[in-house]
Amino acid sequence: MYKILLVDRCYFSRQGLTHLLNQKNNLATAVSISETDSLLLAREKIIKWQPNMVIADFNSFSTALHNIQQLSTIYSACGDTTRLLLLQSGQHATIAEYCATQGSTDIWDKSLSLPALTSLIQQTIATRPPFREVKRHITPLLTLREERILKLWKEEANNEYIARVMDISVKTVYTYKRNIRLKLGADNRLSLFLNIPETVLE
Repeated sequence: MYKILLVDRCYFSRQGLTHLLNQKNNLATAVSISETDSLLLAREKIIKWQPNMVIADFNSFSTALHNIQQLSTIYSACGDTTRLLLLQSGQHATIAEYCATQGSTDIWDKSLSLPALTSLIQQTIATRPPFREVKRHITPLLTLREERILKLWKEEANNEYIARVMDISVKTVYTYKRNIRLKLGADNRLSLFLNIPETVLE
């Protein structure tokens, strides 16, 4: 069974794609679909679930990105075995430029008609995953442990709870949080939880 992961902040986009992919007459093969509205969870799902294809809208995360390098976690997880198809909403020059530097060629607009989108996905399913001539190792901005701590942090878990879940000391939690802020370029802890103007990424 062909496995597809949907990565999009928009609930309606994810539901619409899921409905489209689940219609029996649309695709020539059976598919299993998973979805997420989080880049952090997307990386974990790609590593653990190992989908054949990821359909993502990076532009939908433009106000949530503190550093464009956060997208590297998706490219790193996909590697050479999972095809990444970008189905973008609107235009974002910085994200488009970054994706181009990572070798993305499958970039499409969400304004595609449903027949055209169905045909595109079917063609992608029928082709082999892309194998680059020159393999590039992309180092993720955050380690997997840092991503898990950031997720708990955003869920408003206190330091004692994070320390217990991660099996580390409270002092180590503080250290991880400081490193996360530095890597994401956040001036203070509150800015991690605020929507970011697009000018930050430009």
